[in-house]
Order: sequence, then C-alpha cells, then structure tokens
Amino acid sequence: MKNKVALITGASSGIGKATAELFSARGTNVVVAARRSAELEELVEEIKSRGGKASAIVADVSKPSDVEQMVAHALREFGRLDFAVNNAGIEGSFSPIVDLSEEEWDRVQNINLKGVFLCMKYQAKAMLAAKQGGAIVNIGSVNSFLGFPTGSAYVSSKHALIGLTSSVSAELAPEGIRVNLVCPGIIDTPMHRRLRGIVGDAVYDEYAIPTVHLRRAGRAEEIAKTIVFLCSEEASYITGTTITPDGGFSLTL
Repeated sequence: MKNKVALITGASSGIGKATAELFSARGTNVVVAARRSAELEELVEEIKSRGGKASAIVADVSKPSDVEQMVAHALREFGRLDFAVNNAGIEGSFSPIVDLSEEEWDRVQNINLKGVFLCMKYQAKAMLAAKQGGAIVNIGSVNSFLGFPTGSAYVSSKHALIGLTSSVSAELAPEGIRVNLVCPGIIDTPMHRRLRGIVGDAVYDEYAIPTVHLRRAGRAEEIAKTIVFLCSEEASYITGTTITPDGGFSLTL
C-alpha cells in the first residue's frame, strides 16, 4: 500500500480518523475530508510529524460541488486515487414516524445515503480514468440490517447502503475496482458516546454491552483494520459484500 493514495471522509474523529492514521502507518498518502477544519488540520499535522504524507479538505458530502472538488483535490495533491473510504455520516434525531419531519428525513438521507452516492460517483470516475483499479469501502452500521423504534431515518439510510454497495460493485469490479460495506457494531466513538447519552448508562451497561459476545464496545482502531484490509491485496477476491465487525452483537438480537 506504500505510496498509494487513500481518501477518507468523516476523518475528523472516530473511525475516519483511526482509518487515516492506519493507512498512513502502512505508507499510504492520505487525503482527509470532513466539515470541521480544525480537527482535520490537527490530524494532518499528527500524520506529518510521524513522517507520513497527508492533505486536508473541508467538504460537505451532501453537496455535489464539494465532493467533486474533494476528489479533484486528491488528484492534485498526489496524482492518483487508489482507495476511498466513505465514512461521513450522522445519526440525526430519533423520532416516532408520525413526528419525524420531512426536513430531518432529508438531512439524514442527504448525508448518509446521497453523500455515499456522490462520493462513489466521483471516486469511480477518477479510478476508471486512471485504469489502475482501486478499492472503495462504504461505512454502514449494524443498523444496516437491524431496525429500532424512532430510528427510521437513520436505519433506512444505512439499510440502503447494502443495495448501493452491491450494485456499484457489480458495475466496477470488472474494471478492477472492488466495493465493499463495513457495518460496525457498538464502537467507542464520539457518535456512540452521544447515543449513549440519549439511552442512558443503565440501558447501555445492562442491555447493550451484555448482548455483545466480547462484552465490550469495539475500538475505532479495530474497525480501521477491517477497512484497510478490504483495500489491501489480501482482500483481492472480496467485493460487493458486507462485513460486520461487531463483537458478535448482531448475532444475539
């Protein structure tokens, strides 16, 4: 993976940040994108301080112009695009279907689903033009196949990534571009901590964690290892599929 180029969205924290750090540790040049510039610049400086190469760009994945510029930035900075990790996403607000506003529905879908569509559209254009193959990893959730009350906007946006990923894999795999979906379980990230604040520590400690076979939340670094593996030659025959690093959580529900 040395001297290849990876683009990671939602890279300012959590899984995205851990993935950028791991790619860099493998010798990959990284382009990190998110909406928060301060965190991105801090990450770039951290990577450079360790001898890596990195560049940041502020982007809102729900906006086509931002996504097009993001991919163009990667090509300008490093001359190629080999790997793309579409990690940007939001949980939105949880609400009964009768109370869920159309505006909130659109906000969640525009980032979690439309954003992945737009990213793959422009990432694929760059990879196809280079004719060097590549790998794209989309980030879903165990809620890509598990629903819960009040989660209709978030859950539907994550469910849809299964079909989107498999369809795009069918298009791109013949050109040497593999496309896969990673669906993490309970992972200790800023988003997860916000959700824990909503459900409360009692529910988390007494219900959620005991249903995980490993009896703990996962670490962002553990998910990063799955993502980087899927981009590596070690995963050369894996495409169009969903991998669920969740410590066994979904098997108990």
